[in-house]
Amino acid sequence: MIELAVLFAVLGAASNAVGTAFQRKAASTVAQGGGLRLLRALVRRPAWWIGIAGVVGAALCQALALVNGPMALVQPLFMLELPFALLIAVPLLHRRLSAAAWWAVAAVVAGLALLLIAAAPSGNRHQASMERWIPVLVLTLGAMAVAVVLARSASSPLFRAAALATAAAVGNALTAALLKSATDRLADDGLPAFLTTWQTYGFALTGVASVLLLENALQAGPLVASQPALTIGDAAVSLVLGVALFDETVRAGWWLVPEAIGALLILWGVVRLTRVVPQLADVVG
Repeated sequence: MIELAVLFAVLGAASNAVGTAFQRKAASTVAQGGGLRLLRALVRRPAWWIGIAGVVGAALCQALALVNGPMALVQPLFMLELPFALLIAVPLLHRRLSAAAWWAVAAVVAGLALLLIAAAPSGNRHQASMERWIPVLVLTLGAMAVAVVLARSASSPLFRAAALATAAAVGNALTAALLKSATDRLADDGLPAFLTTWQTYGFALTGVASVLLLENALQAGPLVASQPALTIGDAAVSLVLGVALFDETVRAGWWLVPEAIGALLILWGVVRLTRVVPQLADVVG
C-alpha cells in the first residue's frame, strides 16, 4: 500500500508538472489578452490540451495516493512538482538551467528523500469524526482568513506574497485531507456515497480557493517569498492534519535531526531556485 502511495504521488507530481509546462507553452504562443478571447485561442492549441490532461491526471493520481497512504507521506512528495516542472519546461520553452540551478534541484530531491526516510510516516485511517473535523476546519479556514487580511493590510510586496502563499498552502493541505476522506467513501461505498458526503464538496471549494490564493500570491510579490511558503507550508500543515485527523505518526527522538536537515535542504533548494532561475515564475506560476 505504501509503495502504491509513493508511486501515485510521484506520478501525480510529474503529471502536474507536465500540465503546468504545456499550459505555459500554449499561453506563450498567444497574444496578450484575457477572458474568453484567451480561452478560445488556447483550445485550438494541442499543447493546452496536453496540459489539461496533465492536471486531470495529477488529480487522479493524488486521490489514488491518498487512498493508499498517509497524508504525511503523500503531500510532501508533491514537492517534486517543482523540479519536475523545471526539467520539463526548460527544454520545452527552449531555455537552459545553470549549474547552480541543478544543485538547487538536487538539494530539493535529496532533502525530501532524507526527510521522508527519517520521518517514516505511517497510518491507515481514512475517516475522521466530526469532533475532529470541526476544530480542524475552524483553525485552517481561520488561518487562511487571517493570512488574507494580513496580506491586504500589508505594504510590503514580500510580506503580501508570503502571507497569500501561506494561505494557499493551508488550503492545499485541507483540500488533500478532504479529498482523502471523500475518495475513501468512493472506494468503499461507491459513487452515491461519494456524491452525498460533505467532504466531496468541501475539497472542491477549498481546491478552487487555494488556486485563487496562489495566483494572487504570485501577482502580489516576488517568487522568493511565495514559493518557499507554499512548498514548506503545504508539507508541514499536511503532516499536522494527518496526525490530528487520521492518527498518522512520524518518528521522533534523534530522528528529528535528519528530518530537520532534510527540511533545511529543501528550503535552501527552493529559495536558491527562485534566485538563480529567472524564468521560474513563468514555469510554475
